[in-house]
Amino acid sequence: MSETTAPAPDYRDTVFLPETDFPMRAGLPLREPEWLERWERIGIYDRLREKTGRTPFTLHDGPPYANGHLHIGHALNKTIKDMIVRSHQMMGHDARYVPGWDCHGLPIEWKIEEQYRAKGLDKDEVDIVAFRQECRRFAEGWVDIQREEFKRLGITGNWADPYLTMDFHAEAVIADEFMKFLMNGTLYQGSKPVMWSPVEKTALAEAEVEYHDHTSHTIWVRFAHRVAEGAASIVIWTTTPWTIPQNRAVAYNPAIAYGLYRTDEAEGKPSELLILADALAEGVLTQAKVTGTRLRDVPTTEFEGVTLAHPYRGIEGGEGEWDFDVPMLPGDHVTDEAGTGFVHTAPSHGDDDYQLGLKFGLPMTYNVEPDGSYRADLPLFGGQHIITADGKDGPANVANIKALAGAGALLAKGKVKHSYPHSWRSKAPLIFRNTPQWFAGIDRPLDDGLGAHGDTIRSRALASIERLVTFTPVSGQNRLRSMMETRPDWVLSRQRAWGVPLTCFVKKGAKPDDAGFLLRDAEVNARIVAAFEAEGADVWYRDGFKEEVLGDRAAEYEQIFDVLDVWFDSGSTHAFVLRDRADGTEDGIADVYMEGTDQHRGWFHSSMLQGCGTIGRAPYRNVVTHGFTLDEKGMKMSKSLGNTVVPEAVVKEYGADILRLWVAQADYTADQRIGKEILKGTADSYRRLRNTLRFLLGALKDFSEAERVDAAEMPELERWVLHRIAELDAEVRAGYAAFDFQGVFQKLFTFCTTDLSAVYFDIRKDALYCDAPDALRRRASRTVLDLVFHRLVTWLAPILVFTTEDVWLSRFPGEESSVHLRDMPETPAGWADAALAGKWQAIRSARRVVTAALEVQRSAKVIGASLEAAPVVHVADARLLAALQSVDMAEICITSGLSLTGAPAPAEAFTLADVPGVAVVFQEAEGEKCARCWQILPDVGTHSHPQTCARCDAALG
Repeated sequence: MSETTAPAPDYRDTVFLPETDFPMRAGLPLREPEWLERWERIGIYDRLREKTGRTPFTLHDGPPYANGHLHIGHALNKTIKDMIVRSHQMMGHDARYVPGWDCHGLPIEWKIEEQYRAKGLDKDEVDIVAFRQECRRFAEGWVDIQREEFKRLGITGNWADPYLTMDFHAEAVIADEFMKFLMNGTLYQGSKPVMWSPVEKTALAEAEVEYHDHTSHTIWVRFAHRVAEGAASIVIWTTTPWTIPQNRAVAYNPAIAYGLYRTDEAEGKPSELLILADALAEGVLTQAKVTGTRLRDVPTTEFEGVTLAHPYRGIEGGEGEWDFDVPMLPGDHVTDEAGTGFVHTAPSHGDDDYQLGLKFGLPMTYNVEPDGSYRADLPLFGGQHIITADGKDGPANVANIKALAGAGALLAKGKVKHSYPHSWRSKAPLIFRNTPQWFAGIDRPLDDGLGAHGDTIRSRALASIERLVTFTPVSGQNRLRSMMETRPDWVLSRQRAWGVPLTCFVKKGAKPDDAGFLLRDAEVNARIVAAFEAEGADVWYRDGFKEEVLGDRAAEYEQIFDVLDVWFDSGSTHAFVLRDRADGTEDGIADVYMEGTDQHRGWFHSSMLQGCGTIGRAPYRNVVTHGFTLDEKGMKMSKSLGNTVVPEAVVKEYGADILRLWVAQADYTADQRIGKEILKGTADSYRRLRNTLRFLLGALKDFSEAERVDAAEMPELERWVLHRIAELDAEVRAGYAAFDFQGVFQKLFTFCTTDLSAVYFDIRKDALYCDAPDALRRRASRTVLDLVFHRLVTWLAPILVFTTEDVWLSRFPGEESSVHLRDMPETPAGWADAALAGKWQAIRSARRVVTAALEVQRSAKVIGASLEAAPVVHVADARLLAALQSVDMAEICITSGLSLTGAPAPAEAFTLADVPGVAVVFQEAEGEKCARCWQILPDVGTHSHPQTCARCDAALG
């Protein structure tokens, strides 16, 4: 056989190809539970707490309700929290996270009542303590289930010792915090209209209300009046006909223009005189199906001191119930944007009505029972429901419409579809109902020695919003401020069974405004707290408890059995979590509260009110909010639509790290979308990241400290990577500190895919594979890869908690080893080199022209690989030419040769429009192909090792 036909030597075993057992296929659903078990076995969270001398950082967990499996919103919420905690821990803090659960209130009580109803039982006939114990057991069961579901998502925290609002100590503290309101004068009993759920038979707070479209009856009603022209009618409009029996006034606005209108006779309808707001008159007449003529202006001075007849005055069967005068009263809340320009006023069933009633001394009515029915002895309508027990419209509206028609007071009727308040638990419509309730007065002066930020709850809250709290996104500040500026007093009482009772006593026979109405006694309060600590809040319901705490005074007082709004429970958590626990904070203030944007009217809101009432300020320094999770089309998720995404299903198919990566890729400050296609895209991003990490592991096999090269000795390409590390270190830390996980991920993903995979790895594969082990270039590259590894894995660890652990253990195995016990390495300031970075930005631009030119030749089948080329590169700019001449552009462009020239480029040269002044003329490389590195060079075959180049011959020894 001649030399020309001899087979090429096989040098494969001499090439340093990457080696790693780290698989390309992650197998996350099966493998993640192994890491969870491992973390629990070695006690990761507790070991982190043992690190001393670190600045504490506390994210206080807003408690979810313990009443069902996790939904995608839970997964988003807890994952963001976990990223906050882990990133701050790895940046050098002692980052604590105590998970918690909200265990009292209607969500759980409602579930037990559903069970009772299914068995045909009546909850009201069961011993209240026995009922409360069932609620407790229900909550305990769901706490255990949700805890495991949260842990499966990779959430770190003190899972062994979470906080529960139903723990005895928590119940004692909640009661104690309530009694601070009792003692500082903000607590009072008032009878005013509140949002009331007839289905759940309790008052609701704004945070417990959601708004849905609802079709309501709408009516136009005549109130008899006299003018110079004769008998006339003031016309009101309302969407709540059931409130007409409670009418006590008609309001007008002195700033509105009113007119007297005479209607034309039509279809048996006699002519009549109506007084209407001019801006609304045409619409009213149209609704009444009549035409009319405006006779004159009606100055509002004509309304002063005027009384009207209630539309039910003298009605048959009315038994005189409505035989009274109805005053006309001025009110700024009246507009001429809708209706008639006059507002029917029922002080017991609306806040504007109530405020007008307070101003003018209107009587309150108590016609509506807790179940949404009229009191039994109300003439004509007694016992009729407004809302039925199953949340449907009762007969009350229609009955009133018929009564008005029979009395000749109904001008017109119709229906309107509008946004209407519903209970977010039962989904049933609500009503405004006047009931005696307990309130915290947010504008009542506080004499508690905590006045650094104001002397009322409202002033302290507004000061906190302006000066003490940072909001992410910043729009949250305006949202919370606008709510605090206009919110009414806080309704604290609920007429339910499962919760912390309002631990107060009232003087028998006394009225709410009487001195001594409320018992304020610090010793009594202390006895209550001690009893709750020992036995829990159930002790309040024990026979004889009042006598135990009041002694000889027991007969003088009545015990209150309403329970606290659960938002007071969760608003108080700062006291028994941040203040009382060993893993709390020194000042009782959290670094971060993080919840969904709906919590501006929920937990952020109630925590601020509660904190301002008891510690003088908001109990947090940062408020971070996320949006809602929608399907891929931007639709709200609904079981009925079949578009829900269940975290458990995502974890089973993809693994929790894919779900976490979806969170990191999303702009959580807005609404996010999720679905099959989006998750497929997320999984693709994950694979690209995993490929980068796998290459690092393979290329670093057997790396030792003996190989390490100082930065000053490294080639420029390595020093450029060090500069990028320095840049990224600052950006990643700033991003994590600002809770910008999307920004962090985007920067890291770009670094991995563009800077590393597409540039640095691409260029350095040749040196890594083919240079001798002691070659400076290879050692420098492996040193840089090691530095990249330690930073990249720790930078990504707060996001990809399972994958980064897998990567870390692939390189540093051991029972005690874990990436989550590491901090992000400090990066020397000297690595930053802006001048070098600018130079390499220009080099990379020129490289892009060369690689694009070669791709044209590859597509045309002229060459199969870039090493077959030795192009000529024409560079018009002398400074760029010098920069390119200072480096090995053939190495950088992965060609076997490359010539640089400042000569003008021929017309056929390849160019890119966005890189002016660089043109490439293709030429094939001359020489033979090295059997080891595959470069085509003139010296191949002239060395001792057959068919090798000089570099490979030397490497082979």
